[in-house]
Amino acid sequence: MLTYVKEAFDSFSSRCILVLAIALIAGFQYMFWYGEGGYYDHQRLMQQIQQQGDVNTDLKERNRILAAEVYDLKNGVEAVEEHARLDLGLIKPNETFVQMSTISTQYQSTYVDPNNAKDSKNNEDEDSPDLH
Repeated sequence: MLTYVKEAFDSFSSRCILVLAIALIAGFQYMFWYGEGGYYDHQRLMQQIQQQGDVNTDLKERNRILAAEVYDLKNGVEAVEEHARLDLGLIKPNETFVQMSTISTQYQSTYVDPNNAKDSKNNEDEDSPDLH
């Protein structure tokens, strides 16, 4: 068998055909893997399609929620009243409005009573070791 292969490629033309066949196969493999529309390009596009599908699903859910809100605002009194109370600050007649503070309990007042400040200053001066 080995002798047959040696005899087949003894001539110059058969060697040229072999080199040409190897070059064509390598070129086709390169185009398959790296060319436009090749394997890696296809994988990248499939990933982009998946990401866009996820974005579209999120946007469809948001649109469904907004459509429900629009329907409520057009057909329901409670939704209009809630919008007026929360966003516009409106109240009904004979209703008392109470606003709660959102300041945390760790808030310290910066107000200093002037009467107490003078008394504490005088006490500090008398007890200060530098003045004696």
